[in-house]
Amino acid sequence: MSMDAKSQLDNHAVKPSIVAFCREQGADLVGFAPVKRWEEAGEVPREFWPQSLWAPAQTVIVIGMQMPLPIVETTPSILHEELYNTCNRELDSLAFNLVRFLNRQGYASYYFTRDGYGSLKILKKRMYAAFGHVAAARYAGLGNIGLSHNLLTPEFGPRVRLISVFTSLILEPDPMIAKALCIQCGACAKCCPKNALIPREDQLLADYDKLACADMAAELTRRRCYPCGICTKVCPIGKDRSLYRQKGYAQKYLQEEQALAANPDDPDYQSWTHVRKYGSWQKDEKEGEKR
Repeated sequence: MSMDAKSQLDNHAVKPSIVAFCREQGADLVGFAPVKRWEEAGEVPREFWPQSLWAPAQTVIVIGMQMPLPIVETTPSILHEELYNTCNRELDSLAFNLVRFLNRQGYASYYFTRDGYGSLKILKKRMYAAFGHVAAARYAGLGNIGLSHNLLTPEFGPRVRLISVFTSLILEPDPMIAKALCIQCGACAKCCPKNALIPREDQLLADYDKLACADMAAELTRRRCYPCGICTKVCPIGKDRSLYRQKGYAQKYLQEEQALAANPDDPDYQSWTHVRKYGSWQKDEKEGEKR
């Protein structure tokens, strides 16, 4: 049997089994990108390509797990922190198990952990991880990038965590989503507590102050209620909003800071502020210290 014929046979038989395996292990999204898309797009420097990181790579399998909207809305809170950490652990476990599943079938595979940096101090010195899951997810057809530089998915908007598995197996790629999902409402920029996103008229992506974003993450880490996630909270994109019946929340998000400054017990925000009061250090604005 020729290599092309074998690849077609593998493609037909293995891809559905990979999707089924990932779904059984808890994945909400699964997409497939050929490594040539990195070169064709010309957007990512060569040293960050999967085939540069691991020469046998032919396909990147990108896996996503949702971050349930009502929990994200409580940010910054210990509840959101625990969700974030749980999702990360589940993704690493799933990718590890998928690599073993493929290796047992004779398909050499390798995975790249969901974050890829050791600490915020390290990240602030070099504002990149060795591999970018957002670009990978876009090339795998899971979504496209919005004004906030987050991946937006039809299912969950930006409320999704990602991990990638490289495999030597040639698999049928999923089509990329051509139409931009971002509606450029600007909510992510307007609600950013560090003003780290500055919209531009000449392009969809905002200018992004990564250091300001990292400083916010460091502050919330000290308070035991990381990550920030406000840009993911306020984004109107995603079918999850229909599931939770939370369409039309833009004004509530936009007015939150001002409303709570005027009345910390504002009943419109009580379900969120209640969660924030417990399990983490809350900043006392009057005394300038934590309690």
